[in-house]
Amino acid sequence: MTTPWGEVGLTRFPEDPRDRLRAWDASDAYLLRHLAEEEVPLTGTVVVVGDRWGALVTALAEHRPVQITDSFLGQEATRANLARAGVEPGAVRLLTTQDPPPDRVDVLLVRVPKSLALLEDQLLRLAPAVHADTVVVGTGMVKEIHTSTLRLFERILGPTRTSLARQKARLIFCTPDPALERPANPWPYSYVLPDGVGAVSGRTVVNHAGVFCAERLDIGTRFLLRHLPAPGAGRVVDLGCGNGVVGTAVALADPAAEVLFVDESFQAVASAEATYKANGVPGHAEFRVGDGLAGVAPGSVDLVLNNPPFHSHQATTDATAWRMFTGAKRALRPGGELWVIGNRHLGYHVTLRRLFGNSELVASDPKFVVLRAVRRG
Repeated sequence: MTTPWGEVGLTRFPEDPRDRLRAWDASDAYLLRHLAEEEVPLTGTVVVVGDRWGALVTALAEHRPVQITDSFLGQEATRANLARAGVEPGAVRLLTTQDPPPDRVDVLLVRVPKSLALLEDQLLRLAPAVHADTVVVGTGMVKEIHTSTLRLFERILGPTRTSLARQKARLIFCTPDPALERPANPWPYSYVLPDGVGAVSGRTVVNHAGVFCAERLDIGTRFLLRHLPAPGAGRVVDLGCGNGVVGTAVALADPAAEVLFVDESFQAVASAEATYKANGVPGHAEFRVGDGLAGVAPGSVDLVLNNPPFHSHQATTDATAWRMFTGAKRALRPGGELWVIGNRHLGYHVTLRRLFGNSELVASDPKFVVLRAVRRG
């Protein structure tokens, strides 16, 4: 990426030379050009929220910024990009959305996330640290910035306006108003599950901001909950756990099960742990933020349950599903099973047959399929 301070080499994580998706976009470049052209003073505490692959903090590393991200993969990409750029360790402070934010923010740079709820939560958490002289600049692609986005900035921080669009990107300028009466933070949000979804019927689900379908049970998960395998699997992984409702259902149905909840979202894993604890589930559970099943011992798992995402931010891709499936095959013992819920049109049965040599249709409706693949050896 070319910046006002020179070129920066950037990659996503995990690094894949076949990946055609860039680790930055026009909105990152637009924000950096604005900071340089307007000679924005990058002094005091500079906080960068939602920096997807570390492009912003890598370019601004000399100003010792603080990065706040919900993505484990994004954070790992940032570490790699900083090291590639020769940035000294510790020059950029890496925080997650679950960490306490800095007490004072002098420059706040926001890469608008896909989730409006996550933006709301992060602005409300940062608002007490923002003062009248704080420089607040947001950035995003035109298709990512809506009237509701601007209203959030105005409602939580102060008067807000936008720039002209350049290369389909736009900037957001906000003038903090310390006298503004801010709303209470509604996150995390809890609700009670409906009947007819197996062991978790009538149980409580806890969702931190940004988790998929945080205000209701999505129809794909509802379908999977009605077709879970019988108890007795042993060690079970809820892979891409989201709010943890699937793994919690397994633990409720089989107190002897050992359930590992895994997601690359810090918000998701916090939600899964809160959901599990809210229901007083007996048995043993582990909660891990990470890159799928990396770090799980080969042949140590009996059952993997997975609802893989098919988007990486705004891009449609099957790369995440492929990594999840290959990780599951490695982690499963011989005879262990991978159960996948997915939209019919995604064709996961073809991918599973290619990888496992087999794929069985467990259940289907007009929109979804539940597939089962067995590791043969």
